Amino acid sequence: MSSIEIDPNWFSDDAITDETRTFVAGFEAEIAGLPPTYKVPPETTRRARDEGRGVFPVMGPDDGSHWHEFEGGRLRISPGQAGRGVYLHVHGGGWTLGRPAHYDRLNQTLAAKTGLTVASVEYRLAPENPWPACLEDCRTAAMHVIKERPFGEGPLFIGGESAGGHLSSLLALELRGMIAGLCLNYGIYDLDLTPSAAQWGERQLVLSTPTIEWFVENLAMRAEARRAASPLYAELSDLPPALFQVGTLDPLKDDSLMMAARWAGAGNEAELAVYPGGIHVMDAFDIEIATQFHARQAAFLNRLIEGAALPQPS
Repeated sequence: MSSIEIDPNWFSDDAITDETRTFVAGFEAEIAGLPPTYKVPPETTRRARDEGRGVFPVMGPDDGSHWHEFEGGRLRISPGQAGRGVYLHVHGGGWTLGRPAHYDRLNQTLAAKTGLTVASVEYRLAPENPWPACLEDCRTAAMHVIKERPFGEGPLFIGGESAGGHLSSLLALELRGMIAGLCLNYGIYDLDLTPSAAQWGERQLVLSTPTIEWFVENLAMRAEARRAASPLYAELSDLPPALFQVGTLDPLKDDSLMMAARWAGAGNEAELAVYPGGIHVMDAFDIEIATQFHARQAAFLNRLIEGAALPQPS
């Protein structure tokens, strides 16, 4: 299948449920007195999240996940069923924030729903470590899983959120033929910003245009490097099935819409889910569209796991 379905109702204001409207209004009110992310030193935001004082619900560290160390890095493991396969998770945070352990609860749930061992990459963060340090660490982790098979046989899936979606898609380009599928959740695929990101403005729904620009600036890349590292412009043939998920109130909406279209246009299977009124990182909250988001991801992975002739890491 090399086509995507777009439901015009996704983008109608009437499609936003009362629950989602109430959540968005409450979230904006909660953060109204806080400085935007780009005006706070990264170490301050990191410390707040580590201490459970960030704007997102606390999702870890939790019992049931543990560290797996290897030469050149380490992975945060949420165990699945032996031989079922591995989901290499690349966390978000604008290449600047976030840690694998912050995703323990979500990754344990994904492991339980799919049987996959979820291995979340710990990668070096910007601006202390400019580009391409984060991609190098993700590549090292992926090659460790592929070559050493520390979690047994089975297909390899890769996925992540926001900056993690960006890094996951770049890994897919490098590892053609070795990945069974991708979950690319509200990723950024043009480092010079798609129209929705560039035109969003100052409204701070987790992200804003200045926040996105600040995150990209932290990578310390020249213009030609940004273009080379923007998967929206890459040659996309012979890539695995990919699920793209995004909300209509996410400044990165166009990234997912455009990338899904290009993915399908290159002859690959692309599945697109758009959530009316969904904000960036909507899946971290206890709302119905987050439940739908997680169910869609688990169903997508289970379908690929159970399908015929899956590629195996080699």
